Amino acid sequence: MSNWIIYSIGFIAQIMFSSRLVVQWITSERQKKVITPTLFWTLSLFASFLLFVYGYLREDFAIMLGQGLTYFIYIRNLQLKGEWAKFPWFLRYFLLIVPVLISIFYFNNNVIDRDILFKNEDIPLWLLVLGIVSQITFTLRFVYQWIYSEVKKESLLPLGFWLLSLSGSLLILTYAIYRKDPVLFLGHGLGSIIYTRNLFLIRKSNVKNVSK
Repeated sequence: MSNWIIYSIGFIAQIMFSSRLVVQWITSERQKKVITPTLFWTLSLFASFLLFVYGYLREDFAIMLGQGLTYFIYIRNLQLKGEWAKFPWFLRYFLLIVPVLISIFYFNNNVIDRDILFKNEDIPLWLLVLGIVSQITFTLRFVYQWIYSEVKKESLLPLGFWLLSLSGSLLILTYAIYRKDPVLFLGHGLGSIIYTRNLFLIRKSNVKNVSK
């Protein structure tokens, strides 16, 4: 597959990821506190699907790992908001089955692809480790958010989510620079700004609550 098609898939995914943050940001600015609209999770799910495919086509395990770990958390948040059941049944099955089929094909039926994935000459071992650590850090934000939301019985984005988001995003930006990956650089460059802004809104809201 030609590089322009692969990069197009990646850029569309990052545009959707950035759009979810812009939507969340604008909604939060209007309410003067951190808000999580349903559209945030819908865009997250479709963007994650595309970025998972992008990682597969780029033979980049770090990207696939990051998206694989958060993919079903997006679905769970849509369930908590009562939106997942509103998706057409065929779309729900498609989104659930395709990533699983790709993973099964990769790791059970195609040894050559698996070797390329972990022994990519363009990604030295230290850079692969950095990418994996970055993605795990970035992914932990949604694991934390998932547990927090399950306890509260509603979809929420607490302070810890934004702290992990900023830390993970800065690490991925470092990875993107060494990997020379414009898709990751574009997405996490904008994301870092919005994560910082949300932390400021939370701090401002907390100060107001204390002063009351």
